[in-house]
Amino acid sequence: MTEREVITLTRDVDIITIPDGAVGLLRQGGQVTLHQALGDSFTVITDYGHMVRIAGSDADALGKEPRTLHTLVTETDAGAIERNCWEVMKTVYDPEIPVNIVDLGLVYECWVEPVADTLHDVRVQMTLTAPGCGMGPVIQGDVERGIKALPGVRAVMVDLVLDPPWSRDRMSEVAKLQLGLF
Repeated sequence: MTEREVITLTRDVDIITIPDGAVGLLRQGGQVTLHQALGDSFTVITDYGHMVRIAGSDADALGKEPRTLHTLVTETDAGAIERNCWEVMKTVYDPEIPVNIVDLGLVYECWVEPVADTLHDVRVQMTLTAPGCGMGPVIQGDVERGIKALPGVRAVMVDLVLDPPWSRDRMSEVAKLQLGLF
């Protein structure tokens, strides 16, 4: 078993509690245990035993370097933008599960529609592992922000749907292997 890193916060930091999605604040000097550092956020356990998410932009409060997600393709044709959208979504993680949302099978569709010479609108249809998940809006926001930052994207719409419902069958083999489901 791997020992978890205990970190003392260097400043006050905004948090989102898991799994309900409520916002809060942790104070400078408080201790947290790093649970997961994937994508553009950190999942930590507070000294009270609560699991919370800290945004990547607040990495300095943990003594960490902020992460920047790089675009793999700089072209702005529809095909390149769609490939970039999928790559961005592979950097988004459910804060409780160490597998990205694409490999978890949460993303159903991604459409790219040209609206001008070099501008496109993107629409994503995705689901959650459980209906009513409090982290749904947070994950949805991560997808929207990541895709909106891509070159050539004018607007992004992420639709959360519950039909068809998510099941383990939607997971990639890589995800199943990572989670020990084989």
